[in-house]
Amino acid sequence: MLSTTEQAMELLNRYNGSFNIVTIARIKGKISEEFLRKALDGVQRIHPLLNCRIIETPNDLKFITDETEKIPLSVVYPSQKENWQNVVKEELNKTIDSSKVLVRCILYKNSETDYYLITTIHHAISDGLSSINLQAEILKYYQAIALGNSIDVDCLASIPPLQKLLPKSMQGNKGVIKGQWFLLKSKFKMLLHQPKQLNLEKTVSPEFRSSGMTHRFLEKHLTQKLIQLCRQENTTVQGALCAAMLLAVTHKIKTEKAKKINVSCNSYVDLRRRLKPPISEKYMGILASFITSFHQIKPQMSFWELSRDVTQNIELGLKRKQMFQPLIMFRTILEYYLQKNEQFPITVAVTNIGRVNIPATYGNLEIEEISFALSNSIFEKVFTVAAATFNDKMLLNFIASKPSVSQDTIEVLADDVIDCLEVVCQ
Repeated sequence: MLSTTEQAMELLNRYNGSFNIVTIARIKGKISEEFLRKALDGVQRIHPLLNCRIIETPNDLKFITDETEKIPLSVVYPSQKENWQNVVKEELNKTIDSSKVLVRCILYKNSETDYYLITTIHHAISDGLSSINLQAEILKYYQAIALGNSIDVDCLASIPPLQKLLPKSMQGNKGVIKGQWFLLKSKFKMLLHQPKQLNLEKTVSPEFRSSGMTHRFLEKHLTQKLIQLCRQENTTVQGALCAAMLLAVTHKIKTEKAKKINVSCNSYVDLRRRLKPPISEKYMGILASFITSFHQIKPQMSFWELSRDVTQNIELGLKRKQMFQPLIMFRTILEYYLQKNEQFPITVAVTNIGRVNIPATYGNLEIEEISFALSNSIFEKVFTVAAATFNDKMLLNFIASKPSVSQDTIEVLADDVIDCLEVVCQ
């Protein structure tokens, strides 16, 4: 049986692949399609969740392992109309046929020695960190196969269901009550703060929405400068990213009459070390949650003041264990907001996995860049970024629901975020 969070992710998957995770690695070196196929078969044997599919019964959604298909591998070549970002956008908007398999892979062949490895994985079995680590494992097994070595490794044990790893106060009826209380508090805070969001540029029904994306990066010296400044200013990189995102949206929607603007931010939180017992990064799963913070942006408010405000809200939420509250009732909460999309109280969402701790070199292959993106076609007016730092450079993929927010607006907002970060660093 799927947990309530996993069930929610399957429901979202049915909305043009919403919330599925696409991971993109640019790789230098010559890749053999035959070896890559074998490497995918290897990781599928090792991770139980990669060998699962989802079936729907009259009363439930279940993981089963019988008759799961092999991870699909497609090879794509560039054309005048298609570059790697277009391939990623297609993947962000393609539902995973979860009745067959929960992940797929594309090898985008830029040249004989320049590739993009693109994996799309169902959010019910992965989070951002798991998706990055999966790419590293694929390349590790590829290297072993290229050297003629065996990859017969014992299958990892399945981790316990998430609800059994939560604090005792969040399990059973107590957890349900706290989940219900979370939904009530969310409604109350929305009414109290009335956070502003991006303006709708076009209204269409959910089936006609798609996930728009654009890619940006922060140069190495600026990434390091930002990290250094965050320490000096008693804040975090997460807080700084949230501040830049909120200021970009505020700049877009503010009017001359508005002196103060109320906004909100979803910050995603890794749960692994906060569970009992802690879960190692080698295990896949949706082991993340979020903390929602509300802020009032005033005309003279500085970037660092807003960044500290976000950071303090996140730290308070962690102390109060707010990230556990929605998990027991996640499907119910999701279904409520799917029906009342206009009440979804989020201005921006920031998922940042920080420094990526995987090797760069795998035999004759080298990862030059690696990043991930979280699809969202369903929730209009929410501006999202997925951030990862690799080889000292921060890579950012910006997402919003189209045509509610146009691609031009996504590009402008992404530029504004980068400009904001560059200005504070210089």
